[in-house]
Amino acid sequence: MNYPVAEQQFAVPAAPAPAFVGQGTAVEQSRAVAEVQAAVIVARQFPRDEAVATRKMRQAFRQQSLAARSFFRFNRGDGNVTGETIQFAKELARCWGNLHHGVHELRRDDEAGESEMQAWAWDLESNERASTTFIVPHVRWAKGKGKALEDPRDVYENNSNNGARRLREMIFTVLPDWYREEAKEVASRTLQDGPGDKPLAQRIADAVTAFEGIGVTAEQLEENRGRPTDKWLALDLAQLQIIFQSIQRGEVAIDEEFPQQRVTVAEIARQHQEHQPAPNTAEQQAPAGEGAGQWPAARQPGSGAAS
Repeated sequence: MNYPVAEQQFAVPAAPAPAFVGQGTAVEQSRAVAEVQAAVIVARQFPRDEAVATRKMRQAFRQQSLAARSFFRFNRGDGNVTGETIQFAKELARCWGNLHHGVHELRRDDEAGESEMQAWAWDLESNERASTTFIVPHVRWAKGKGKALEDPRDVYENNSNNGARRLREMIFTVLPDWYREEAKEVASRTLQDGPGDKPLAQRIADAVTAFEGIGVTAEQLEENRGRPTDKWLALDLAQLQIIFQSIQRGEVAIDEEFPQQRVTVAEIARQHQEHQPAPNTAEQQAPAGEGAGQWPAARQPGSGAAS
């Protein structure tokens, strides 16, 4: 049958389907459909209690270990970029309940050096779903230069890092803003208060020791904070803890947060003078036998020789 020209313009070819579907693939497809249906039914039968979810969130972010992993910080251009980590987002989703999320690698093209991925989050109760599809080049960037990745493990880690950032934003999209903001306040307050059994002075000493273990001196910490350690506040420790965790995760380099102290010309001249040997005129000015200007007994020339 010949269609009119106007109808032919709207004719859409059917999507290509595989000629053969194996038994394992058919079982997996059926299982996935049944799993989604069961999750929706359970979510409708047991809806979330927002008051209970809020209490769970507050209790979770009062833990020091979780609060320390809730924020990130890194340098970009002339400023710093800060925000919440993927651990923060996943904990919010767990406490909120009835919220599914994930990251899928849809396609990997080793010849083109890229992967097509999808991150999504779905609130089963409100049926609100957020998803994004993106391309991840198999390249690792450092100091403005890209390095192609060939090791499958490096490609996997690069895809996971990029997928985690998109997943974090998808979770934040389906969560209420007030819920996220209160969680940030609780986590920040937990970092500022610190462990209840340690005074502030001990926490400062522990922080200095931890940074010295990764090659950062106390002078660099004081320069970063803009005041000596005995003037630090709980807020300073909270920000330093975020920086420390970001360094440990590889999000920021030590040199970026704590640049090496520059030595001025005046300091070099002063150090040169301090290392210059003093003129030995004491023996010429002081009479023999007097104590002024004499070498110590153990260092007198000729002492200890035959008497």
